[in-house]
Amino acid sequence: MSDTSRPITYADAGVDVHAGDKAVELMKASVRRAQRPEVLGGLGGFAGLFDASLLTRMQRPVLATSTDGVGTKVAVAQAMDKHDTIGFDLVGMVVDDIVVCGAEPLFMTDYIATGKVVPERIAAIVGGIAAACEQAGVALVGGETAEHPGMLEPDEYDVAGAATGVVEYSDLLTPDRVRTGDVVLGIPSSGLHSNGLSLVRKVVASAGWGWEREVPEFGRTLGEEVLTPTRVYAADLLRLIRTDGVDVHALSHVTGGGLAANVARVLPQGVAAVMDRATWTPAPVFQVIGELGKVPQLDLEATLNMGVGFVAVVPQDSVDTTLEVLESVDLPAWRMGEIVGIDSVDRDRGELVTGSKGVDAGGAQLVGQYAG
Repeated sequence: MSDTSRPITYADAGVDVHAGDKAVELMKASVRRAQRPEVLGGLGGFAGLFDASLLTRMQRPVLATSTDGVGTKVAVAQAMDKHDTIGFDLVGMVVDDIVVCGAEPLFMTDYIATGKVVPERIAAIVGGIAAACEQAGVALVGGETAEHPGMLEPDEYDVAGAATGVVEYSDLLTPDRVRTGDVVLGIPSSGLHSNGLSLVRKVVASAGWGWEREVPEFGRTLGEEVLTPTRVYAADLLRLIRTDGVDVHALSHVTGGGLAANVARVLPQGVAAVMDRATWTPAPVFQVIGELGKVPQLDLEATLNMGVGFVAVVPQDSVDTTLEVLESVDLPAWRMGEIVGIDSVDRDRGELVTGSKGVDAGGAQLVGQYAG
């Protein structure tokens, strides 16, 4: 029988509001760096404030919004007790989806749910989010840390975020810009990014490997390789879009569903992107995971990005300038394929992927074998 004579406090229920306050104090400096001139007020308000008067200078401003998390990559961060990079994964998954339509991400908020607030850990997570926002030119205007004792273990947490951007209606990147004869350019990923980690974790567990295992192909531990932060592309791709002599017809963020499915989503009906695997060599992590788990190639490609973080579709006369701009921001892109009429696709060369994410759009096909 429980003792009802003693008062029960919030702390007795497992929630430490003082730890939450300390976490906010620890993260203030990093959040201050992730600002824009339009931000009003400071950290700690009930809502983040952003001066939207810049929209009045636009003829037909269109707001773009996106929300996402990082999936089970947080489990690897927790196993490695390394929490200062997962924020890059979160920001990349959110703001880079906004850039796909040509919009500039303006501000972002985050949400962290944890079994127990450890101020230093929360500050490390938010520090990574703030650093990535700073890199992307996005303001981190607010967030929430929630303590969920009994639902999450003390060392467990999950993260999510949402961002808003804006684009002039006439500058929207929509599928109708794409034409047959356009060139498909691959833009490299920094590694696994934040998709397919459930497959990776299953393969690793089945092989009996630990995250601290040194892997010669990586030159570091398995955990360090898997925790490589997601590349945040927003600022660099906005620079590309705004460069004279460049005419971007479409962009695709290669996330859940793999390369072909995400490219198909941004193409109009009646066309397909035919992409040659021989034009690039995926990083060793993709081969190691594939071989370790005997994962079928098509399943691997439908789950992981295979070394391609973004795809740009441009007309022939924009290819050289596009490649030069991307090279200048340390994104050595390459020509990986072209846009063709979907009826001309030779389906004997590879699977034609269509209808991804419920979008009635174009198609995409991977052909050949990877280089190297």
